[in-house]
Parts: sequence; structure tokens; C-alpha cells
Amino acid sequence: MTTIKINERTKTGKAFMAMVETFFKNVEGIEIVETDSKKIKKEENFYSPEFVAKIRKAEENIKKGETITLNPDDIWGSLGLK
Repeated sequence: MTTIKINERTKTGKAFMAMVETFFKNVEGIEIVETDSKKIKKEENFYSPEFVAKIRKAEENIKKGETITLNPDDIWGSLGLK
């Protein structure tokens, strides 16, 4: 048995995995045991739905130009929390 470690996050790793899955799928003697992409899909719900909603709303506001400028000398005051 031979083990090959491939970083699926790199361009080369993605290309290699695509080639392997295309040419060697269902071939006897070759088995893909574990992939990072499968791990990521399993952990897809890592963040709470409330947090995800807040982030998506913030992204929408940024696209609309609705942002807050902070004064580095008075951050709490910039946020209206002083």
C-alpha cells in the first residue's frame, strides 16, 4: 500500500484530485480513503445560524456603503458606547 498526501486547497492539488476522480473512479485496487473536501462538508454547520445571519447582513451593508468609521484614539466613543 502507498500513501500520497495531497493538499486539496492548492491549485495543483485540486487538479490532481479531479484527475484521480475522473480516471480512477470505481477502479479495483484504488480507493480514496479521506479527503479534506469531505471533512469541510461535514463541518459545514460549524457556525451558529445567528452568527451567519449577522455576518451576511454586515456584508450587505458594506456593499451598500453603510459602514462605521472608527477613531483609533476613541474607539468606544466612535461606537457610541462611552
